[in-house]
Amino acid sequence: MRVVAGIYGSRRLKAVPGENTRPTTDKIKESVFNMLGGYFEGGVCLDFYGGSGAMAIEAVSRGMDQAIITEMYRPAIQTIEANIAQLEAEDNFIILKGNNRQSLNKYLVKNASIRFDLIILDPPYAKAAIVDDIEWLEQHALIANHARIICETDHHFDLPMEIRQLKQVKQKIYGQTKITIYERG
Repeated sequence: MRVVAGIYGSRRLKAVPGENTRPTTDKIKESVFNMLGGYFEGGVCLDFYGGSGAMAIEAVSRGMDQAIITEMYRPAIQTIEANIAQLEAEDNFIILKGNNRQSLNKYLVKNASIRFDLIILDPPYAKAAIVDDIEWLEQHALIANHARIICETDHHFDLPMEIRQLKQVKQKIYGQTKITIYERG
């Protein structure tokens, strides 16, 4: 696993040990970011199910100013910390440990004005709560007006065409993985 492009391009990343996480392959990661236009001109990214942190790292490598990563699985947190440390980019990342909604709520107490420009939702396939997550983020006014939301699911999992004011704008299947992108309508 590696960073595909940008300032950290070609850097190797560690995967989370064991079978509890499913890393996004480099091919899918490259395709996803190409679907978004390749690079960003700043902004804040939220990776709501961090895993190895690879998607958030890719977003920062391609121009996001900062990424906030939520994760509750201890080996995944250690992997995220190791991946960020080897890039020497700790200032660009905030890791929130524990339940994603609870840890983000705690963070928001001191950072109430934050809005996310890019949101990555890649929950465990068996526990996919993407619609609930998007509705929760929207309820808490965390989605910027121009935000894009990347959803990674099993290829059999169907997401609605619209969730609140967000519309599905792209969808692509890569083997067992389906990528769906939402934007504000």
